[in-house]
Amino acid sequence: MNFKGKRVLITGGASGIGKIMGRKALERGCSHLVIWDINQEGLLQTQAEFQTLDGKISLFQVDISDLEQIKSAAEKVNTQTGGIDILINNAGIVVGKYFHEHTHEQISKSMLVNSSALMHITAEFLRGMMARNLGAVCNIASSAGLISNPKMSVYAASKWAAVGWSDSLRLEMEQLKKNISVTTIMPFYISTGMFDGVKSKLLPILEPEKTSERIIKAIENDTKMLAMPLPYWFIRFSQGILPLPAFDWVMRNVFGIYDTMKDFKGRE
Repeated sequence: MNFKGKRVLITGGASGIGKIMGRKALERGCSHLVIWDINQEGLLQTQAEFQTLDGKISLFQVDISDLEQIKSAAEKVNTQTGGIDILINNAGIVVGKYFHEHTHEQISKSMLVNSSALMHITAEFLRGMMARNLGAVCNIASSAGLISNPKMSVYAASKWAAVGWSDSLRLEMEQLKKNISVTTIMPFYISTGMFDGVKSKLLPILEPEKTSERIIKAIENDTKMLAMPLPYWFIRFSQGILPLPAFDWVMRNVFGIYDTMKDFKGRE
């Protein structure tokens, strides 16, 4: 999938890796960049920063936990652009508490934003891609979609759902012989502010610029799954061959995964 001349939509595109991927899409020659974000101030700032780059930019303030807002914004996007070629489902939220500390609202919101919204948004644009027999869908999940972790129970649940749906969608497009790639991204913590306070014993906290570039290249190369820094096959292989107590011991004492969220603060 070449970005040149393509119409690209990125959710959560006014900050973090979403914003960086938007810049990279424009630098690669996309004809129209559409950014959805809940933060109006961030959208305006992004628009100002991207003014010197070639390519048309459209910005929409959208709360993707609200299905009616998704449908309304998608209708406007399809009317303005004629359809999206590359969809990057990037927006996400994290609470960072033990499960019993979650409110019902936090549980519902996390599942809506991190998993349900990806499906609803994709449903709004996928049929157009199928009619044109051209498209790419990239879903930003998380390594939490592979490994359970204390203080991430609801977040992990939402990301496990996202991973399962995303890869099933990939298989459906292949079975239907559609020229539509589906890429599932499962990164470790990224230093964007969303996970401020996390500490990693062995694995490096990912850099936003390099991570964004790897994601963009994964879309370009029609990569099916990308986990970083540990490859997803290593995690799944370890889960498959090790008894659960042994796997827990490795994750806790070697990689230190189970203690990463102890001092979590996050972004306000």
